[in-house]
Amino acid sequence: MTAPTIPGYRYGDPALPAPPIDAAGLRDLFAACLLSDEDLAALREAAPIIEPQVEAILDTWYGFVGSHPFLLAAFSTSEGPDQRYLAAVRARFGQWIRDTLRADYDARWAAYQLEVGRRHAAAKGRTDGVAGTPEVVPFRHVVALVVPITATMRPFLAKGARDAEHLERMHQAWVKAVVLSVALWSAAYVREGWW
Repeated sequence: MTAPTIPGYRYGDPALPAPPIDAAGLRDLFAACLLSDEDLAALREAAPIIEPQVEAILDTWYGFVGSHPFLLAAFSTSEGPDQRYLAAVRARFGQWIRDTLRADYDARWAAYQLEVGRRHAAAKGRTDGVAGTPEVVPFRHVVALVVPITATMRPFLAKGARDAEHLERMHQAWVKAVVLSVALWSAAYVREGWW
């Protein structure tokens, strides 16, 4: 996977801390999420359908966040929403969609997912040099956003699905991959030894 030039994007950066999960632990998470090789194949089938629609997907997701002040607060200072911060995160969020569809789901991928989790918690705002926003995205919001991030993907997948079965297979793979990502992001929120 060729690394795009997106400020703060660090997938594959060898300077990232090694993930606190080995290959066996990652396999266990795959099993817990029911994420199989067939699902990874379905994600790759979804990639050419979704990639041309990434900006429209982000418009949908940002519209959802923007319509809920309690969610928009994560990107806001006392002056209101920080547009520069929103734009920087949007670029990485779009790349996260692409990565989720095409990743190798290996230690490099896991290390970056853990970095994404830190950016929601202990390292929030640092990547973009943002000050004055809340110090953490509440974990309850991270988990709850699994629903809109997965439910809203279905109509975008439907635009290129061969039939209802193909659509369902791609959508279920997307749901599982998002849950797997959030499971890794959760490490930033969990007391050491409990994750």
